[in-house]
Amino acid sequence: MGFETAALALRDDTLSVEDSVLVSAEKLAVVLGTEGTGLLNETIDGCTYTVKIPMEHNVDSLNVAAAAAVAFWQLRRRK
Repeated sequence: MGFETAALALRDDTLSVEDSVLVSAEKLAVVLGTEGTGLLNETIDGCTYTVKIPMEHNVDSLNVAAAAAVAFWQLRRRK
């Protein structure tokens, strides 16, 4: 169907959710995992991009609803 995929995951080989390549994708599907265990490595490896939300103050993750809200806000199509 022509979608590129972006897995939200805490890995070292990630793009920031602020990366312009993500916003410029014609069709982008965001893949979110469960709270706690996240996505399977096989799922992450099958995605076009691995994406991380940059955070400060020793916070290492957000719950899935908060992560989705941040990602969707940042990745909305800008004109």
